[in-house]
Amino acid sequence: MSATRAEICVVACAEAWRGDGEILAAAMGTCSILGARLARLTFEPGLLTTDGGALLTAGPVPIGAPAGPAEGWLPFRDHLWLVQNGRRHVMMGASQIDRYGNTNISAIGEWARPASQLLGVRGAPGNTICNPTSYWIPRHSPRVFVPKADTVSGVGRDRAAGLGAHASRFHDLRRVVTDLGVLDFGTPDGSMRLVSVHPGVEVEQVLAATGFDLVIDGEVPQTRTPTDEELRLIREVLDPKALRDREVRA
Repeated sequence: MSATRAEICVVACAEAWRGDGEILAAAMGTCSILGARLARLTFEPGLLTTDGGALLTAGPVPIGAPAGPAEGWLPFRDHLWLVQNGRRHVMMGASQIDRYGNTNISAIGEWARPASQLLGVRGAPGNTICNPTSYWIPRHSPRVFVPKADTVSGVGRDRAAGLGAHASRFHDLRRVVTDLGVLDFGTPDGSMRLVSVHPGVEVEQVLAATGFDLVIDGEVPQTRTPTDEELRLIREVLDPKALRDREVRA
């Protein structure tokens, strides 16, 4: 079966949780939520997933569906305990992200008089300092991938290093998944590297859609495509209404 771009993105998001074991998977955005639930249904059965609220579900549920049987209750105080103790891997979104993974969800423009007011820093500082963090960006463009974030909400590799070893000992930026490819920070200076491009995307497209120089280590491979079983789970179990295609169009 052939996969759509959105389905490739779902699997790329799922791969962010590979090897995490029994940890809370927190996701923001349709494809990242589907990715967390797909990972639990396939290669990471120990993951904890929620209904999007305070219920730990007994199994991954279709997106937008009622929680069904619950295996636990996760009030906010317990959720914060997981964050503070590194027992959660969150996949957040970002309005801006720079080469070191500093992200902005607060304001666009000068801090004193921003052109656009956004969400505020929310939980981004604690998330990025205390537990593993990845990002899902459904529209890869120079407006998002910027040389410098106007306001820093989530802490990147360079700023974490500047805090010293003790303060940054749990800082762990994993990967960035976009509608064009997959990136990480596995470079000596912690800058962003292009790991793979999705089928049908050229490396030059990613470079043109990025507002800074990406690290390229040799030939960039294609992002893996979903297996037939993964496609069945995405289409028939997790997202039968195809909400993923509203976030990432073919």
